[in-house]
Amino acid sequence: MSDKAPHPGSAPDRMTSQQAALAMRMVLAARRAGVSDARVLAALETTPRAEFVEPPYLQDAHQDTALPIACGQTISQPSVVALMTAALAPEPTHRVLEIGTGSGYQAAILAPLCRRVYTIERHPALHRLAKARLDRLGLHNVTTLLGDGSRGWPEQAPFDRILLTAAPEDVPRLLAQQLKPGGVMVLPAGQEGSLQTLLRVTNGADGLEYEELGDVRFVPLLEGIARQ
Repeated sequence: MSDKAPHPGSAPDRMTSQQAALAMRMVLAARRAGVSDARVLAALETTPRAEFVEPPYLQDAHQDTALPIACGQTISQPSVVALMTAALAPEPTHRVLEIGTGSGYQAAILAPLCRRVYTIERHPALHRLAKARLDRLGLHNVTTLLGDGSRGWPEQAPFDRILLTAAPEDVPRLLAQQLKPGGVMVLPAGQEGSLQTLLRVTNGADGLEYEELGDVRFVPLLEGIARQ
């Protein structure tokens, strides 16, 4: 598929005043977490998180907390999504690869911030649900793939930015090789069941440059495509 999208996608403006007030709670939580990028905060405010939350948890859709989704996965808390997006620093001309589509929420946040988002999910059920949500919101610059995220998307590489929403034990070299010179990858890294470190990795002239951004906890990055 061509990456010549006519313009970045954006979620439709259908918020009621109550929904807008609830969305502002997430923005304030992101600000308290240290996010000041106006574009990221605007994307957080206007992207309807309730569209990506499972029905039993709709009452908590605007809380700054992670919530369960299908296949034993989670939708990350909004402040962490905002932190990772701000660290990624996507620009309007960028092509971004996301590893771990999950609910589709992170891809929806990225959509208005860059030219095109490529996102990979290993669980067929999650892939179907996320694609339906993103299509329903009219985010036409997001391309989804059912595949092995640990291998990246070499057919579409190189990318300006790569974001992982699942944690490998170390920075995957195969993904780092798909970064453009000067490109940035943001990922949690560490062992399953323990605190992990959020890393910002830059593909510099002298090799990869690492910056630690804090402690996080994510599901592990697994190889292959799940059966369901």
